[in-house]
Order: sequence, then structure tokens, then C-alpha cells
Amino acid sequence: MAKELNGRAPDAGTPLLEVKDLEVVYKTDENVIHAVNGISFSLNERETIGLVGETGAGKSTTALSILRLLPERTGHITNGEILFRGENLLKKNPAEIRLVRGAEISIIFQDPMTALNPVLTVGSQVRESLEIHNYDNKSHEELDARVDELFNLVGIPADRKKEYPHQFSGGMKQRIVIAIALACQPQLLIADEPTTALDVTIQAQVLMLMEELKKKLGTSMIMITHDLGVVAETCDKVAVMYAGEIVEYGSLKDIFSGEKHHPYTVGLFQAIPNLDVKTDRLQPIDGLMPDPAALPPGCKFSPRCPHCTEQCRSGIPSLYENEGHRIFCNLYAERE
Repeated sequence: MAKELNGRAPDAGTPLLEVKDLEVVYKTDENVIHAVNGISFSLNERETIGLVGETGAGKSTTALSILRLLPERTGHITNGEILFRGENLLKKNPAEIRLVRGAEISIIFQDPMTALNPVLTVGSQVRESLEIHNYDNKSHEELDARVDELFNLVGIPADRKKEYPHQFSGGMKQRIVIAIALACQPQLLIADEPTTALDVTIQAQVLMLMEELKKKLGTSMIMITHDLGVVAETCDKVAVMYAGEIVEYGSLKDIFSGEKHHPYTVGLFQAIPNLDVKTDRLQPIDGLMPDPAALPPGCKFSPRCPHCTEQCRSGIPSLYENEGHRIFCNLYAERE
């Protein structure tokens, strides 16, 4: 059964999370960085959505915005709504959002080396979240038992909880970060490139662990990654991001088996090795991500797009939609 938020049970017909027209900027003395530019998506109970794109696409900024963890002096949400069980998280004060953060929504950061405090034992770091959200006034012994349970859940012997982060391998550090994120059984788990710092074998183990825990605990998940292979293994829906915008959005079947795709999505797939096709080298996407402080007019992908027209350079891309599969591109709108 889903937890209650602020004493009220969620409406069964309401998505767990709705992000509407979200815009985020970073302001410095020299520039205004347009990191997220009007994105919208939704997530239901027990569902996983993948946010895919190159570095700088705005994926991590989206995650930090949901948790209200943007840098206080420079990060600003200038427009939009983030509805969690129908309640706008952007309207909550700092005390109210702390009740949600960690208990209802948790995050797995991409680098376990920096996510863990090197001078505290790993057990105390897992226990910290339980103490902050100890609304049932559990005893010291009960909290210790829960810590042991979490260590066993992620496949680490509980007797190692008194050790320090430097005594663990990269894969085991990531398991500890997962244990911290799952400590209060959140309804939404944000995984920000959780396997980037790991070797291929450990990547597979961590992904398998996350999938097992998601099914066991009934947790919804936002998987942030640039690896389409990870998306294929874990996600139900996919949002392809470029320069702070969602350029294609649909189910896993739409993205991986559909006939129509945004040119950027096509470029991402062409950069993946295909075991069935022999080729001398992969085909990268020409050019670089645009400067977020000086985004091009019209379609943000137009400087790199092989199908670019004058309309693409100057106007807002048209929307092609078919049963929930959305592509923001003039290419298909003109054909239709």
C-alpha cells in the first residue's frame, strides 16, 4: 500500500509524479545557463522512466529540481510544476520538503566515491536517514536491526557496517549508496547514472540488484543515463533529452521498435555497436552540444541535424504524436 503524504492518501487515478513545463536556469555574474527548457513527463506507480541524452542535456538538473537540491545561490526554477501525488513540491517550504526528501523520494548519486562521507562508518551513514525520519520513535535496537536488514538486502554482510568507505570496492560502495536511498522505502527512486563509475561486470550486478529491489519494494524509478543498453534493461518509458528539452518521448517499444524517431535518437542508436552488423567504426553524431548560455533559435538540434531546413533554424519544432509517442521535429509533421 502506498504511503500517505502529509496525512492524505493519494488519488488512485493520479500519477505518482508529474513534471509540467519545467524550466531551470543557473545564474552567474557572467551568464545565464538555460539548463532545462520546458520539459514535461509523468510517472505512475511501479513504473520506470529513462531520461537519456549526452552530458549537458539537463538530466541531472531535472533530478535535483525534483528533490529541490539545486545550488541555493545559482540554481533557479523559473517556471513549471512538479506534482508528487498531486501536491506541488515547488510550493513546499524547506521544512516540508525535508519530510519528503529521503522518506518519499530518494536519489542514488552517480559517484559513490563522493556520495559517501569518508570519516563516518558506512553503517552510521545508512542509519542517518532512518534517524531523520524516525516518526514511529523506533528504539536504538530497532534502528540497528533495520540497518542490518538493509545491508543484507543489498548483498553486504551486516558485520561490515562498522567499516569505512575506503575499505570497500566501487561496486560495494554503490550498493551502500543504494541501501541509504532505500532505507525509508521511498515510493520514488531517482538513479542518476548509478553505473557510470563501475566496470561492466559490476554494472550488470548493480542493475540486476536495482531491478530486484524495485520489484520487491514496489518502487517507481527515474533512471538517468546516457547508455541505451541500461534503458532497454530497466525502463518502461523513455524521454530523450537534448539541450534541456525532451525531443522524443514514448514507451520502451516506441523508442526501440518504432519506425519513426527524432534524428537525435537515430544518432544515439547509430553510436551503439551492433553485434549483427560488421562495421569498421561507429558513426558518431557530428558537432557538439550547444552552449546552454547561447542556445540557437528554433530547433536546438538543427546545427547537427542532417535533415535541417530553414524552418528548423528559425521556428519551434512541430509535434508528431501517435498513441503517446511524441516527437518534436518538423521532419514527420511535414510528411503527415
